[in-house]
Amino acid sequence: MADQPRTAGPYYGSSHGTSYGPPYGSTYESNTSFNSPTSRQTVKFITAATIGISLLLLSGLIFTGTVIGLIIATPLLVIFSPILVPAAFVLFLVASGFLFSGGCGVAAIAVLSWIYNYVSGKHPAGSDTLDYAKGYLADKTRDVKERAKDYGSYAQGRIHEATQGAY
Repeated sequence: MADQPRTAGPYYGSSHGTSYGPPYGSTYESNTSFNSPTSRQTVKFITAATIGISLLLLSGLIFTGTVIGLIIATPLLVIFSPILVPAAFVLFLVASGFLFSGGCGVAAIAVLSWIYNYVSGKHPAGSDTLDYAKGYLADKTRDVKERAKDYGSYAQGRIHEATQGAY
């Protein structure tokens, strides 16, 4: 019974017109109708191929135009290079200066905004780190001050002992 191929079940080719795929154990010949590409897949492939070929052709035309433009412009670039190179350098420096000064202005506005928010008590990002660092520095300052007092009193004691022994 296991050697015999299965026949179509109640869902495959039923009178309702619905089929859920080939039956289990069907042969390759009967499956070929299910593996053939649909017309939708064919249209998608043809559309993609047409668009791809068009874009490739357009890319080739643009590349060709660029090369021709470079060939035509090369003699002019060579003739005017003593003027163009310094002009390009100056333009680069001017543009860099404007960008740098603009960046510094934006940074200054951001810092002033942060300081305003911090002073007004809104706790901007990073304010907890600043508060921790401020407390840490205050503790270290207090420790240094105490050590300086201790060392000053120690030094005064030593000076007093040294002057007492001299008489």
